[in-house]
Amino acid sequence: MAAPTAPLPQLQIDLEEGDRIVPMTPQRRLTAAHMVYSKATSPHVGTVAEVDLGSVALLRGQHGDDFRRRHGTSLTYLPFVANAVVRALRQFPALNVSVAGDAIVERAGIHLAVAVETGKGLLVPVLRHADRLSLPGLALAIEEISRRARERKLGPADLRGGTFTISNPGRQGNLYGFAIINQPQVGILRMGELVKRPVVRSVGGEDVIAIRPTMHLALSYDHRAVDGAGANGFLFRIRELLEAGDFEL
Repeated sequence: MAAPTAPLPQLQIDLEEGDRIVPMTPQRRLTAAHMVYSKATSPHVGTVAEVDLGSVALLRGQHGDDFRRRHGTSLTYLPFVANAVVRALRQFPALNVSVAGDAIVERAGIHLAVAVETGKGLLVPVLRHADRLSLPGLALAIEEISRRARERKLGPADLRGGTFTISNPGRQGNLYGFAIINQPQVGILRMGELVKRPVVRSVGGEDVIAIRPTMHLALSYDHRAVDGAGANGFLFRIRELLEAGDFEL
């Protein structure tokens, strides 16, 4: 269901000398209308996981140079998160649905939408059947759609049909944040910044403090379709996969 394109509500603003009125671009207006519609439609609930990405960092260190030589692009953290998400969606299909009136549409395919900042606004292109792609396949597909988004070469079909969204603000992502659900989906995962933090680990039966690369993953979900137990189980599974470094390269 598409978001309405009615005029956005306006507030009376007392202008002062030096204030400047800048009309929204068509893309900004469309985004604003979609976000207002989503917040008004879906009861948003959020949950956060702190994830130790030490195993993923080790894999990147071991395979990063070879991956760049073979594919001409860097192996970032995003495809690891994307791979964990699509695998978790298979186990928790309640996050891969849409709400249509008083019915829930269970989606057969996992079509992963990835938010991309283009410099002229946010675009959310879709990787169709993302669960059929290997981790290297996901990395290359994400790189391609991100490049096409920045070059303004996406068509309408590239932006339709997503069943779940990942938002990656990049190196300036801050600790964590809750993103607005991309309708008609029922979930969106926002990646936080990657930082080294002291954490407690058990070594030889003793607790020790170790410095580990960690990231907060924040899940926003639609409480009309998803209960807390399912949402928390989904996010916990993503964390398990990432911390285990259970990936094939």
